[in-house]
Amino acid sequence: MKSADKKFLYELLETPSPTGFEMPGQRVWAKYLEKHADDIQCDAYGSTWATLKGKSDKVVMLESHADEIGYIIKQITDEGYLRLDRVGGSDTATARGRRLRILGNKGEITGIIGNTAIHLRKDLANEKSPKIHELWVDVGATSKKEVEEMGLRVGLPAVYDDGPFELNGKLVSRALDNRIGGYICAQVLKNLAQAKEKPEFTIVCLNAVQEEIGGYGAQMATHRLMPDVALCLDVTHATDTPGISKAVHGDVKLGGGPTVTHGTCNHPLVVERLIQNAADKEIPLQHESSSRYSGTDTDSIFVTREGVPSGLVSLPLRCMHSVVETADPEDIVNTIALMTEFVKSLKPEDTFFHQL
Repeated sequence: MKSADKKFLYELLETPSPTGFEMPGQRVWAKYLEKHADDIQCDAYGSTWATLKGKSDKVVMLESHADEIGYIIKQITDEGYLRLDRVGGSDTATARGRRLRILGNKGEITGIIGNTAIHLRKDLANEKSPKIHELWVDVGATSKKEVEEMGLRVGLPAVYDDGPFELNGKLVSRALDNRIGGYICAQVLKNLAQAKEKPEFTIVCLNAVQEEIGGYGAQMATHRLMPDVALCLDVTHATDTPGISKAVHGDVKLGGGPTVTHGTCNHPLVVERLIQNAADKEIPLQHESSSRYSGTDTDSIFVTREGVPSGLVSLPLRCMHSVVETADPEDIVNTIALMTEFVKSLKPEDTFFHQL
């Protein structure tokens, strides 16, 4: 990874962008791509896309989501503590004792999610994960008035204060889900922009908002952009750590390459092309199944208007929805290569329509 690309990735990961409050991260993403794309636009809710013109008017959309999980202030107590609600699928089992970056009206405020000392807790043998309303945040204040004077109020968001670091060559950070997807799509567009020959299809890289609560950003933007074919890029569960049943969750290895998903929202002809691209370029590829829905923006993309032939490519990730989400840089490189080859393989006659 070149130093400029690594700087971009780390800035994306460090920039808080919880669901509904994605614009700080979108500005970082757009600034990086402005020297490679022909055009960059943003819609009313913040979904942002970069366009690279191809030889034809046909459009391939590469999509990732910009938002991350977090918290939002639910209540401020008279004593100056904050109560929280979830933004997306935040895990209260890992919450107590963690530092928060609260996006206050006067700038960021550091808070800590309180943890009552083990000596003072009763019935430890039967202790369960705290419920969201049981969490409390200390910002060092002694009253509600003092909290408000710090620029905090109900409705302001927060994320964990945990950034990227390397673990024996692996990349660890909060918000790899799915800030890493925005990074990968940006690298694909950059590679194609720097190639000697233009691709046949025009490329639209969409960084969509609000995936973590239902895929709404992708739904709005796809209706507007209406591509001829789409690849959605998200993360998937690496099931190679202790305690995970492969019989239940499938067999996906960190370092085994990106995955392609079969079934439901995934168009068989798009999947077939991805498999062929991987085989032609000797890119390692893993396989996953989808029985009802994928749980990604692909579910919103493929049903838009008369339908968009779509495929889901995923990056294996350990410890999803935690502050220690872990990815293998080789998987990142291979995912960039797979998506780049897919775009390069597209020809004007490609429709990905079934024939009777």
